[in-house]
Amino acid sequence: MDFSGINVFLRVIDSGSFSGAARQLAMPKSTVSRKISELETHVGARLLQRTTRKLGLTDVGRIFYEHAVRIVAEVDEAAQAVGRMQAAPRGLLRVTAPLSFGMLGPIVAEYLQKHEEVRLELSCTDRTVDLVDERFDIAIRAGRLADSSLTARTLGSIKRVLIAAPEYCKGHGTPRTPAELAKHACLVFGAGTAPNVWTLESNGKRAEVRVVPRLTLNDPEILRRAALAGVGIALMPEFVCAEDIRGKRLRHVLPDWGSAAMPVHAVYPTARLLSPAAAAFIELVRERFTLSA
Repeated sequence: MDFSGINVFLRVIDSGSFSGAARQLAMPKSTVSRKISELETHVGARLLQRTTRKLGLTDVGRIFYEHAVRIVAEVDEAAQAVGRMQAAPRGLLRVTAPLSFGMLGPIVAEYLQKHEEVRLELSCTDRTVDLVDERFDIAIRAGRLADSSLTARTLGSIKRVLIAAPEYCKGHGTPRTPAELAKHACLVFGAGTAPNVWTLESNGKRAEVRVVPRLTLNDPEILRRAALAGVGIALMPEFVCAEDIRGKRLRHVLPDWGSAAMPVHAVYPTARLLSPAAAAFIELVRERFTLSA
């Protein structure tokens, strides 16, 4: 059923004539007449009783009018609700990110403090999530993106650096070359293939070191805490340990060496329908994604 026909029908009743409805809707009287005829054909009954002097509702038309008034009111209310949703971040936001991005915690907390009407679900998994089928609004993804119909926004890039607590360096010494890392206690993030093989770069040079893990895990926050406790040397995203380095709780090891920068993107189904809640989350992550110590 043509919703505009229902609206024309209500205007005809409220104004008392086809001419009045035409003026209110800024359309030709012939169009008003055609819309009413099409509506009556669709309903399968005459809705209006028309004479040269009077316009009124039939018994069927009266019933249809009562329902139509409620329908239009509910549609208007729905449009207003959507407008309110689009005016400021609110509602449910579903985000997925890799396991290694558990350090989004402080950013998530800040986001929720800023936007009190948003409910956030964050799912950390290394599985490639189908955003459309699984009804996620945003995916945070690192590395090269596969070709798809999704929209992507670059958040920055991750460079992993070698760090250790001053206490560890004092008790075990500091490696002077990448090869010496093989002799040290190393803290290994267990996600991905061959996590105990560290590929490092420095000024065009490349080194691949097979380390002996003292600790292997897939939680970046526990990895950071183990490094702070002086358990060993870790290869960590620079922005995760930036505050600890500034506070001298951690220090760089082989500061000229680190992993190659890896791009990070926010991926979402379409830019045209990006909600204020999703847009605000992406912008905050981009702003807070401090990638240098």
